[in-house]
Amino acid sequence: MSGTDSDRLKAASISSAISMEVEALLSECAGRGPAKARTYVTEDLIMVVLYDTLTSEERAIVRDGGADLVLSARQAFQQAMRPELIATVERFSGRSTSTCMTHNHVDPDIVVESFILVPRTNGAS
Repeated sequence: MSGTDSDRLKAASISSAISMEVEALLSECAGRGPAKARTYVTEDLIMVVLYDTLTSEERAIVRDGGADLVLSARQAFQQAMRPELIATVERFSGRSTSTCMTHNHVDPDIVVESFILVPRTNGAS
C-alpha cells in the first residue's frame, strides 16, 4: 500500500473516531446527539459537520421566531464544551489544537466545529 493510501486510511479512521466521540459528547451534554456527523481531516484542519442537532424545545423556539435566542444559547453551550471537544480532537489526531471555532445554523440545522492544528515542524508527523 502506498504512503498516500495509508494516509487516507489513517485519516478515515481518525475522522470516524472523532465523529463518534463528538456525537456521544453532544448526546451526553445536550440530552440528544446529532442525526449525523461527518469529520474531515486535512493537513492542519479538522472539521466536524453535525446535522440535525437542535432539540425539540429549540426547534419550537425557532418556529416562534427565537432563532437568535437559540443561537446565543448554543454558542454558550459550545463554549462550555470546547475543552472536551479539543481534547477529543487532540487525542485522536495526536496533534495540538491552536484554535477551535464553532458556527451554528438553524435552517438548515447544521453545526460546524473547526479545529486549526498547530503546524508540524521539521517534517514531524
